[in-house]
Amino acid sequence: MGTVVISIDAELGWGHHDLRSPPVERVEYARTGWRRLAALHDEFELPATWGVVGHLLLDECDGVHAGHPTPDGWFAREWGSWDTRPDLRFGRDLVDLIVESDVEHELACHSFSHVLFDGPETTAAVARAELRACQAALDRYPAGPDAFDSFVFPRNRIGHRAVLADEGYRCYRGETLGPAQGMRALAPLRKVAAALARRPPPLVEPRVDEYGLVNLPSSMYLFGFEGVPKAVWAALDGDPLVARAKRGVDRAAAEGGVFHLWLHPNNLVSRADGRRVRAIYRYLRTAVDAGRVTVEPMRAVAASAATAVDERPARPPAIDADW
Repeated sequence: MGTVVISIDAELGWGHHDLRSPPVERVEYARTGWRRLAALHDEFELPATWGVVGHLLLDECDGVHAGHPTPDGWFAREWGSWDTRPDLRFGRDLVDLIVESDVEHELACHSFSHVLFDGPETTAAVARAELRACQAALDRYPAGPDAFDSFVFPRNRIGHRAVLADEGYRCYRGETLGPAQGMRALAPLRKVAAALARRPPPLVEPRVDEYGLVNLPSSMYLFGFEGVPKAVWAALDGDPLVARAKRGVDRAAAEGGVFHLWLHPNNLVSRADGRRVRAIYRYLRTAVDAGRVTVEPMRAVAASAATAVDERPARPPAIDADW
């Protein structure tokens, strides 16, 4: 039996606050998309790992965060043009939908303010401050867990894993492995090629890294092929990402591996976006009911991987060369 993991980057305005020109439509639909996505998970009873930006757990702040060691101007949009937009800065009511759901979701950390962990200005001190600010916000949110187990790196930019381990995290979502990994300039072309490919997306293997963290890479982003090319292809042959996701579920069922999907609530802007997710979740629910796959949050898959490492037989003692 295979395993499917769904991880969700839940960020409201924070996912784009550092951009000179944030995508207005996605920012404005972020709350609506969150509610729609949460409702779909309730409808199909599918657990997910919701990587939530820690600031959303607050109910108020000064917008300045003077004690945070981020570079000058990092919070400029919050205390500037978004000063009158608490709907983009805070999200306790939305997080409530996750922790109060009958579905056993995982609440994970997506940093405190969407700092890029591999950025040149993101020192170990900044990374640690982001993680500790997340924990402080979680401590002030009584409905949540005592601590986070999983971490979702903003924009999948991985860095400061030693700090992550030191602060008590157990796993993170890694990049999908492949020959073109790290070639960011070719990312748009890779997305198109992957969407149109008839072969199934990769299964991933959770591995314990050198810091003792479980690296659970992603298999497929559900919204990596959009705009006119997607519309043309969909008119001819249906939504290519729905077909690709179904092939991923089938592959996990056949090979007994892990298929890891991810998306943002703010991806659900149009009705077509909602139909895509609904079609994939309906297919996944059918596979679950047939006993072909299970759906697990990141922490559960990571715990199994860590246990497997702990239970490996010890290596035999080395033979003395002089024996």
